[in-house]
Amino acid sequence: MNIIKRSGMEVTFDSVKIEDAVRKANASVQDEHRLSDSQIKTVVTNVTKLCTKMNHSPNVEEIQDLVEEEIMKQKTYRLASNYITYRYKRELVRKSNSTDEQILSLLECNNEEVLQENSNKNPIVNSVQRDYMAGEVSKDITRRFLLPADIVDAHEKGLIHFHDSDYFAQHMHNCCLVNLEDMLQNGTIISETMIEKPRSFSTACNVATQAIAQIASSQYGGQSITLSHLAPFVQVSREKFRREVRQELESQGFEATDEMVAKMAEMRVVREIKQGVQMIQYQVITLMTTNGQAPFVTVFMYLNEVPEGQLRDDLALIIKEMLLQRIQGVKNEQGIYITPAFPKLIYVLEENNIEEGTPYWELTNLAARCTAKRMVPDYISEKIIKKLKDGNCYPCMGCRSFLTPYKDENGQYKFYGRFNQGVVTLNLVDAACSSGGNMVKFWRIMDERLELCKRALMCRHDRLKGTLSDAAPILWQNGALARLNKGESIDRLLYGGYSTISLGYAGLCECVRYMTGRSHTDPESTPFALEVMNYLNDTCHKWADETNIAFSLYGTPLESTTYKFAKCLQKRFGIIPKVTDKNYITNSYHIHVTEPVNAFDKLSFEAQFQELSPGGAISYVEVPNMQDNIEAVLSVMQHIYDHIMYAELNTKSDYCQLCGYNGEIRIVEDNHKKLVWECPKCKNRNQDKMNVARRTCGYIGTQFWNQGRTQEIRERVLHL
Repeated sequence: MNIIKRSGMEVTFDSVKIEDAVRKANASVQDEHRLSDSQIKTVVTNVTKLCTKMNHSPNVEEIQDLVEEEIMKQKTYRLASNYITYRYKRELVRKSNSTDEQILSLLECNNEEVLQENSNKNPIVNSVQRDYMAGEVSKDITRRFLLPADIVDAHEKGLIHFHDSDYFAQHMHNCCLVNLEDMLQNGTIISETMIEKPRSFSTACNVATQAIAQIASSQYGGQSITLSHLAPFVQVSREKFRREVRQELESQGFEATDEMVAKMAEMRVVREIKQGVQMIQYQVITLMTTNGQAPFVTVFMYLNEVPEGQLRDDLALIIKEMLLQRIQGVKNEQGIYITPAFPKLIYVLEENNIEEGTPYWELTNLAARCTAKRMVPDYISEKIIKKLKDGNCYPCMGCRSFLTPYKDENGQYKFYGRFNQGVVTLNLVDAACSSGGNMVKFWRIMDERLELCKRALMCRHDRLKGTLSDAAPILWQNGALARLNKGESIDRLLYGGYSTISLGYAGLCECVRYMTGRSHTDPESTPFALEVMNYLNDTCHKWADETNIAFSLYGTPLESTTYKFAKCLQKRFGIIPKVTDKNYITNSYHIHVTEPVNAFDKLSFEAQFQELSPGGAISYVEVPNMQDNIEAVLSVMQHIYDHIMYAELNTKSDYCQLCGYNGEIRIVEDNHKKLVWECPKCKNRNQDKMNVARRTCGYIGTQFWNQGRTQEIRERVLHL
């Protein structure tokens, strides 16, 4: 016999729980009002019999009503009164908002978990606190009403991670590739105001930044734009400037030759490109969306995305200016140039820019200088991505999430205007430890956990089903993602591969070490690591066939979750050397941060796992200050082009506001063994008086991290 819990979940009837409840109530009254042991047994037996006679599974409230009646039959009225009062009080507790203490602690800035949840949010700022308050309410509603109890339980135990539950109460999706071309070429509407096709490059940049802010407030993940969609407006400005120059020269009595007009107009074009790029950089950094941070935006720089000729040359001018301005950086409060977190930049390595002597080699040199100083851009190899994505090259969304290739009704590949529905991550380390090292048991547990992940992902999908385009007009009605009618649902965009939904995974390194006793870089253990990856991919394919939803395997960029998973593992399994002995677990398929390996071998090894992470993956190499060794940076970039789809170089870019030190600010232990940041020159430990930038999850963080991630950053070995 089953009973229905308050969550709606059916579980096996257990008479022991009834007996425990009665005994607790019994202990709350004086001896003369208590039931005897035999009377308690009678109450339990009678309730059980009555439940069995029902032609349906009883719910908790029905059972408690029966318990009350049976206690009354025993004529212990004081006990019955106490039991009724206890039920009433428990109901009040359940109905009360369980997030009160959490909200108060974040308002008082003494909740360390919240303080360091997101390395790009300042938790002291009112707008961030407001977002966190709303997030706590959303999490509470999600836990109590929106998710099945077993999924909530698995999330809290760290078996899986249900990402972004602080936004789940709303009908919002994760991340997207913005169709900026549609919005600019066909016009759009922002805040109920019609925006026509721009008549200059600078206006196009301005419209783009306004759209970025609106989009960021309508979803909870990152967005990507491509400079290719802005490039056509350079020619629009060029033609405008030529008309203006000719008119000005003629009005002053000068002969306006075509050569002179073209030369003077081009000077204005260059100046406008500089102003437009500056507008994008500074507006993105200074805008604050409704979630209390700058828009999480990625800028894609791909020369071959446009035809050869003037349009490609104009795109090259924009890319050049974007790199020059990022090399310069932005000024902090003291007027010192520092490394900003956004926009993130991705530069595509192509046949026409990867070798000295190729047409755009100068841009690649500039990108290398930018990486050495500011940690961006990241790099996509056109050669490798085309092998993995049906001959296509396109950007990821935010930190690493890639859409799967999709053709529209005309048989044309389409990427911009598409999105990701959400992510649930499987903790591979927990699956391994739960198996005790038994392979048969491991695969059985994997099946159980994957089924749990599927149901959790379907919750994300079902939450989006029925969403009307009116919920976010800029996304669904005005071109960022679609041109749906008012009142039309987005349902057709959730199926057939138009959007993706991501099965994340974390801790492959520790999983393999627990199951085989060796690192997954060991040739004897690598086959098992690949077997796990293939199994996860096969599962995604099976789910896609069953549902017509594009499930895709995603190398999760753990930030605060790496600490959560680690602490949950230690609680469940204790300290296991090289498995649970850190306050972090390894992101996705990466080689462990402490394992010595050179940059080229690391990228080559991880390339095979990137191929098996079609829903998103990125690899990195940790390097020292490379500003005086650009040739080495270029060597790594050329290796990326030949061997791996998507990679980045991590360096250090810090500044101490007290003494002016401009170098690497170190991580040390304080007297309480807590990890803190310290300037090596003046010993400053005040985080408010230093600017630290580190790449943590594919993107740069600047607001510091929890103890788990800080330990991971501290223990990274150099690969070059």
